[in-house]
Amino acid sequence: MIKIYGIKNCDSVRKAIKHFKEFDIPYEFVDFRETAVTDNTVGKWLEHTDIKTLFNTRGTTYRTLKLKELNLSDEDKQLWLAKENMLIKRPVITFGNEIIVGYNKDKYLDKLPKTKDNYGEF
Repeated sequence: MIKIYGIKNCDSVRKAIKHFKEFDIPYEFVDFRETAVTDNTVGKWLEHTDIKTLFNTRGTTYRTLKLKELNLSDEDKQLWLAKENMLIKRPVITFGNEIIVGYNKDKYLDKLPKTKDNYGEF
């Protein structure tokens, strides 16, 4: 099953969900605010993408926490992602052994399975 991680009121997440509905792609939505993403999950994601892609330095949370001033290491960033899920770039889409971070319709068309039988578990 494809999972979309994010928050309901995020424009990028809404665009991703719209895409999935438009192409009749089944998915499970995981809202960061209702179900926290753990360090273990972040670690699994980082096996398939890099911290620079996953760590959102453009959001309000990053600026509010003044994390730029701390000059965080990659390990510190991973800990912050688990502690403060709003630092995760959205949406995070997982399927099989694949992960797509952020809204990117071209990547969705290219990487997402074309049939409902090929979604697999992450």
